[in-house]
Amino acid sequence: MDSRKPWHLNRRTFLRGIGATLALPSLECMGSEALNPSPKRLAAIYFPFGVSMAPADSGKASWNWFPEKAGADFKFSKPLSPLESLREDISILGGLSHPDVRKIDGHDSGDTFLTGCDLLGRDLLNVQSMDQIAASQLADKTRFSSLVMSTDGGVGEPTRSSTLSYNEHGRPIPALNQPRQIFERLFGGGDESTARGRRRLRSAGSMLDLVLDDAKKVRSHLGQHDKEKFDEYLDSVRQVEKRVERSQAWIDLPKPELTDQDRERLKLESDSNVPEDYVGTMYELIYLAFRTDSTRVATYQIGSMGDATSLSGKFPQLLGFGKNIHSLCHDWNKPNGIEPLGKWDQFLSRKFAEFLTRMRETHSNADGSKSLLDQTTILYGCSNSTTHNNKNYPLVLAGGKGLGFKHGNYHRFEESVPLANLHLTMLKKIGITADKFADSNALMPEVLA
Repeated sequence: MDSRKPWHLNRRTFLRGIGATLALPSLECMGSEALNPSPKRLAAIYFPFGVSMAPADSGKASWNWFPEKAGADFKFSKPLSPLESLREDISILGGLSHPDVRKIDGHDSGDTFLTGCDLLGRDLLNVQSMDQIAASQLADKTRFSSLVMSTDGGVGEPTRSSTLSYNEHGRPIPALNQPRQIFERLFGGGDESTARGRRRLRSAGSMLDLVLDDAKKVRSHLGQHDKEKFDEYLDSVRQVEKRVERSQAWIDLPKPELTDQDRERLKLESDSNVPEDYVGTMYELIYLAFRTDSTRVATYQIGSMGDATSLSGKFPQLLGFGKNIHSLCHDWNKPNGIEPLGKWDQFLSRKFAEFLTRMRETHSNADGSKSLLDQTTILYGCSNSTTHNNKNYPLVLAGGKGLGFKHGNYHRFEESVPLANLHLTMLKKIGITADKFADSNALMPEVLA
């Protein structure tokens, strides 16, 4: 039974006239959601190839990514020092990994950061990623079910993926990597706000209906191998169909407006040749997507495990650290390699800290009692500790104090604790219905209030 009073309006109520649509302001009759919106969000950020793990006798121990001692009184290492002002909003996590991933080659593990999948045991077919489980259950809440981004863009190839996100069939979701394109998708007018856009969407929906109907007849005449390839193709078509359906549902709702100050912070023409601006703008796009409630799920792969000449591979060279990411991380145990890698790790921490600070300084609800960061749980890290080592992932859990997370500690976990326990905990705390994820066997009370 609808508990709203007869004069209550849906928060997405609009005034419509000839050729115009005007969004109403938040009114009391729209109920508590309009007056005090506090949506729950999830994000995951990934960087490749591991971190600086300086031996104690190297004279460079201060460049070790992990703090020296666990507990609430831990001291930030140089690579993590940019996060120091955010101590009460983050937890440093050590010892965690995906058990099924420990046995595969180190550079094959990026695909599994959000899935925990044994790729080799499944003929390189992945499973649905944690973010997409969340996106599937939150899809009706926002214009975009998720925002999937990476520096290299697209999907890459199995074991060298350039996306963190996988759909319900375990197939990679192409990542966006051009700031201007992402901005236009989130905030641009685009064709979908015009009559021509409406006609295109209706036409696209009709054509897809015909294609999928005819596909059933074609499939019945194929052999097993061809059916598998055909199903992969149909899955791509279905993903397009879902996007068309979502666009049709939101076509009359205007996209959110941004302030001049918002636009000034964005460097939409930046590319991978200017890492400082590029990475900052990608983070800013996630922030704006969350602040405007355009989506509640986002992933960003800063670099892939792909070839060292990839777009992301050259970041450290462009920043003056001497080598590409792959070579830099391979030199972690060399006397002259520890500090350059530590400085690369420090750069990554600084850009992450800037993003978290933006989130913390922005109110998420009407009375100002919660910030965007309080209502968002964020996983940041890598699937290698040192390059080729798939144990002891360097991880930071951030935000979510309004969701029940507790921070301010460096936790060292036993190897028997699967990383999937953290994934499951994050899902549950944003309201996702899930009893298990990958090889999880419990929630993670250490990070909960």
